[in-house]
Amino acid sequence: MPQSFAFADTGRHTGAWNMQFDVRRAEQLDTGLAGPLLRVYGWDPWCISLGRHQRIEEIDRARTDAAGYDIVRRPTGGRAILHAQELTYCVVMPGDGRGVMEVYRQISEALTEGLKLLVPQIDIARSQPNFQRLYREPGSIPCFSSSARYEIEFGGKKLVGSAQRRIGSAVLQHGSILIGDAHLALADYLAVEEDVREQLRHDMVEHTITLQDILQRPVSYHEVREAIKSGFERAWDVRFSTLSQNDYISEEDEAREA
Repeated sequence: MPQSFAFADTGRHTGAWNMQFDVRRAEQLDTGLAGPLLRVYGWDPWCISLGRHQRIEEIDRARTDAAGYDIVRRPTGGRAILHAQELTYCVVMPGDGRGVMEVYRQISEALTEGLKLLVPQIDIARSQPNFQRLYREPGSIPCFSSSARYEIEFGGKKLVGSAQRRIGSAVLQHGSILIGDAHLALADYLAVEEDVREQLRHDMVEHTITLQDILQRPVSYHEVREAIKSGFERAWDVRFSTLSQNDYISEEDEAREA
């Protein structure tokens, strides 16, 4: 693993800001203008993100507008996520000739090392669904309706959902760590019939779990952030430098955020 790694908690931003940041950092790493980064962040307002190839018609825009939710397309694959009561992580690092699943495993092991500081019994999924067939089903619209290989679970239920993309020589992987259960409301904002909506709600309850569910207490963003940072330090033997706000907020970013 690269020994020179920066860490940043960039706080809460819009969906567009967050996705642009992730892509820009990967592009900068690919061209040698920036080094590897572990970033954690949140979303303001709450946001539904779609996978790179997912149809926006699957979202009921009238309902999201009424709720004041943002919508954004991720640069990575996967399915829809309602980013609400969670911590989102992003790893940008060199691929160094490693395959997608190898990097996915290594990142999941680092995440698991950190989350075990909070929940010792978490597991990494070992099986892989047939996504080509799964994505043809209406029930596949939410990301958290199924687990992929090396995703993180507790008691067979999904706790962390992740997706990866290569940008030149750079790996971009980001994902959601569920803290509270607000993500379950995603079914309310999908453009499906009411019977399908009810089934999706049921499926998400059955297939997901949150840190607050597991620990039966309030869990703060701060304690999850510190656990994740510590997990990467332990698993990858890295010592993070801190990316200051001046390093990642440009005048252009501030204008876009305003």
